[in-house]
Amino acid sequence: MDIKELREKIDLIDENILKLLNERTKLALEIGKLKAESDSPTYVPHREQEIVNRLTAINKGPFPNTGLAHVYREIISACRSLEKPLTVVYLGPEATFSHIASIKNFGSSVIYKPMRSEAEVFREVETKRADYGVLAIENSTEGAVNPTLDALVRTNLFICAEILVQISHYLMAKVPIEQIKEVHSHPQVLAQCRGWLERNMRDVKLVAESSSAEAAKLAAKSDNIAAIGSSLAAELYGLDILAEKIQDIPNNMTRFFVIGHHYSEKTGNDKTSILFTVKHEAGSLAKALTLIADQGLNLTNIQLRPSGMKAWEYIFFVDMVGHIDDEPVKRGLEELEKMSILVKFLGSYPKADDNV
Repeated sequence: MDIKELREKIDLIDENILKLLNERTKLALEIGKLKAESDSPTYVPHREQEIVNRLTAINKGPFPNTGLAHVYREIISACRSLEKPLTVVYLGPEATFSHIASIKNFGSSVIYKPMRSEAEVFREVETKRADYGVLAIENSTEGAVNPTLDALVRTNLFICAEILVQISHYLMAKVPIEQIKEVHSHPQVLAQCRGWLERNMRDVKLVAESSSAEAAKLAAKSDNIAAIGSSLAAELYGLDILAEKIQDIPNNMTRFFVIGHHYSEKTGNDKTSILFTVKHEAGSLAKALTLIADQGLNLTNIQLRPSGMKAWEYIFFVDMVGHIDDEPVKRGLEELEKMSILVKFLGSYPKADDNV
């Protein structure tokens, strides 16, 4: 067959795909009606993750799994928007990594609103001016994002999903690199590029901003400022990329939480997050962790923050494999409550797949 004949075959396949998409959408709308009748949430992270995981598992190619995941995120997003348009807030402005993570999780058919701080993200969701919020919780290079941890102590919201994003940093400006006097970005971003900056821009002033995208906005207005941020930021603010992938550790990942008024149902491949405070006495933390380990639970992360209530008293944040509806997790939390000053369940959610 020649190119014309092959394209005609593609046209026929595309028409069949369109027909099936509309059939799928009609079924999704029927499900949406049932959700509305039972007052169930429109966004169901465990089901959306299940769809993507199942299809990527049975995919035999040559269509790549990463592309398949993106396609289905957008199909799900478009169908979901017909049930109810969702409003999602994130640490802005546009083109931050929180924005990128939001799109990766929710797709394009969502109303996105940038916020100026982590506290504002929580407040918008708590007051129901937004349905969900997306916040960074930790970076594989620089560790925990403390404002998010601190806000989780005070909120009544739940973690309902996690997102993993591969982070690549780009030096960008509207002038040549020789003219750069200052480099601006979020403090975490500057820290993740510390080695490259010391080797290549030793005499340049480093300035911390509220976000990498805010830095890009400043660079777009200056003849001597460069920003470090995403390639999306360079495109959005009309900046030239002067150096690519300047992060010190190539496999640089950031983990994000989706917060909302519900947590996710069980999938069989879940994580649960809690926080707790133990008495300030010898061995109390070791005893607490032993109680959790005795249930056969695998801890994937532990962080601590000052409680803010008493000197040298700390709040411990723990992620573990399993769902709150799993008996070992239930028993672990029950045992922990017996010896702790405070135990708070933060949410259960599907484990994110960093391959898609």
